[in-house]
Amino acid sequence: MEYRSLGRTATKVSPLCLGCMMFGGKTSPDDSYPIIDRALDAGINFLDTANVYSRGRSEEVTGEALKRNGKRHQVVLATKVHGMMDDNDPNAFGSSRRHIIEQCEASLRRLQTDYIDLYQIHRPRSDTPIDETLRALDDLIRAGKVRYIGTSTFGAWQLVESLWVAKEYGLNRFICEQPPYHILDRRIERELIPMAQSYGFGLIPWSPLAGGLLTGKYTRENPSPAGARYSDIGNNARFAARKTDEVYDVVEELAPVAKAKGITLAQFALAWCMQQPGITSPIIGPRTMEQLEDNLGALPVTITAEDRAAVDALVPPGRMASPFYEADFGPHQYRW
Repeated sequence: MEYRSLGRTATKVSPLCLGCMMFGGKTSPDDSYPIIDRALDAGINFLDTANVYSRGRSEEVTGEALKRNGKRHQVVLATKVHGMMDDNDPNAFGSSRRHIIEQCEASLRRLQTDYIDLYQIHRPRSDTPIDETLRALDDLIRAGKVRYIGTSTFGAWQLVESLWVAKEYGLNRFICEQPPYHILDRRIERELIPMAQSYGFGLIPWSPLAGGLLTGKYTRENPSPAGARYSDIGNNARFAARKTDEVYDVVEELAPVAKAKGITLAQFALAWCMQQPGITSPIIGPRTMEQLEDNLGALPVTITAEDRAAVDALVPPGRMASPFYEADFGPHQYRW
């Protein structure tokens, strides 16, 4: 296993991160525990969850799995804060000092641990000063409850602003960012990746398979396979906007490329993401053991110059065929 530095720190993480969003929700606890065990046995040492995933159940299941296998000390355990945790409390949401401190304590209890390796702000907040957020996170680090801090879906300018504030006030800085990034949406290559490389941010892409759009399960003939995430989109404007005709164009062209390499389309997409400049560890989100095994198959795959050229011809660098930033759909309350 090739381990990579997490940003400009000396902590090493696996080139794939196990996303735990499904655990305790669509994936039952009894099915989740062996998936986590298998990932750790395969060399994955990086786990990512969030307090808002199934309103705490994901953290509970992840924490219980690590208690059962006794491997908490071997794992870089990441979680996130920001999402709505109580529909009746207007303060149970966001990046305020009150919410961060309260939710860190709750996450520690659910994860059955006394420290969080990486604590991330799940989304930026224009109505909350970044110095308030950083001061609260800095206090958690100084208290020994958090080791590193990061962000998710922040813009390059917001991260540069956070660096200035951290320096100005003598606070711990963010060490990594978790953006949407995959073959269908390459827009972070314009500013975020160059910024991250310049200032030492790790990049941990979420949805490297575009929520399943890059697995090949969605076709023009069968655009809504039973049980798939983008099958029953209902009134979900974000999901509807992502199922573009360009998605099918890309999948139809890349499927033969993957087949010629003797791998699945999902493995090709994951390997491509892992091997892009500036990328630390894409987050996989298996719902089943079968999906995990397929994802693990991407680890030994080599993406060639010809493979990159094939991708670039379909979705040029810095462009997108399917929008994955929430800002593409206007302001909204981030809930799960």
